[in-house]
Amino acid sequence: MNFVFLLTGILLVFVIGWLISSDRKHIRFGTIGRLFMLQIIISFICLHTSGGVNTLKQISLFFNWLMKQAAGGVDFVFGGFVIKAGSSVFFLSVLMPIVFISALVGILNYIKVLPFIIKWAGWGLNKISGMGELESYFAVSTSVLGQPEVFLTIKDQIPKLTEQRLYTISASAMSAVSAAMLASYMKLVPGKFVVVAVFLNILSALIISSIVNPYIPEKEDKLVEISKGNAEPFFQVLGNYIVDGFQLAITVAAMLIGFVALVTFLNNSFLAVINISFTSLIGYIFAPIAFLMGVPTSDILKVGSLMATKLITNEFVAMGTLHGIAGTLSTKANAIISAYLVSFANFGTIGIITGSIKSISAKQGSYVAKFSIRLLAGATLASILTGTIVGFYF
Repeated sequence: MNFVFLLTGILLVFVIGWLISSDRKHIRFGTIGRLFMLQIIISFICLHTSGGVNTLKQISLFFNWLMKQAAGGVDFVFGGFVIKAGSSVFFLSVLMPIVFISALVGILNYIKVLPFIIKWAGWGLNKISGMGELESYFAVSTSVLGQPEVFLTIKDQIPKLTEQRLYTISASAMSAVSAAMLASYMKLVPGKFVVVAVFLNILSALIISSIVNPYIPEKEDKLVEISKGNAEPFFQVLGNYIVDGFQLAITVAAMLIGFVALVTFLNNSFLAVINISFTSLIGYIFAPIAFLMGVPTSDILKVGSLMATKLITNEFVAMGTLHGIAGTLSTKANAIISAYLVSFANFGTIGIITGSIKSISAKQGSYVAKFSIRLLAGATLASILTGTIVGFYF
């Protein structure tokens, strides 16, 4: 039965991708096949072998250890707050550690560890997929650096990109999540699904782009190096990353306050008027999609609601809700929705990407705004593909 739902999920993704494709005659089936096989290999090793399962467990434990180290700085600054036993403050325990993780990313970037990994991982991905050096580099780098910072690494190339290539890098930015966010995600959903989703989403974004936005990359394309390096003093770079991490945590907190309050308002308003909550209502819309992905029938409304919540608000709002109801869902439903939520595919991210690119090139920013809905649809399809593949093993 798992194989049947793997097929239905893939067919769903392909059919919708075909319908919104800009060039249906030139869909890159060879690239899709190679990337999909790589996804199957990665997911099989990670989720279906003892070595892979143990490795994911160790990675999760490592990130939990990092969260404990981050608590040293958080406790020093906010230690005066009195919190009742058995409870925690989301901002302090989940968001503030982003500052510490961001600092680590800055150090690894400064000493050229991350540029080395990104360069050669991108090179290998390009050899397998044939997506192009720039696209492959960006797909990997956006999973480490996040946005909007990642766009600065190709700021000289952005004004020169065709509309097709611009779509691909934007889709990668929406489907990936930055390394600074991973530890915070693992406080809300199982770490193994976070790690697997990060790997699969890199490939899912390229698969969807090969359907929705097919083109042959330029042969004379040159691999881009990360622009940030050792040009600035170490402590200046470190300070910048720390401040960026803090600003990111504040931004996420502000968005959560606004979006959670908005969803609460809508739920109570809908309950008062039609006796059904807003999240339950949108759950019915996404329930058929959840079913085709392999979610058990008893869970499709809850999972559908979480899928819609992520699209309308952001992944943190949906993860927070999932964290509270995970015990009521089956193992398979938890696996699928946990993997699905690990991406930036939501309406708010469209604004971030458009603004980031527009700040570099006003013309290119207008292009992104023009295909923004198709971009959001493609990124959502990438999340569906990732969730479907993960669900196959449960």
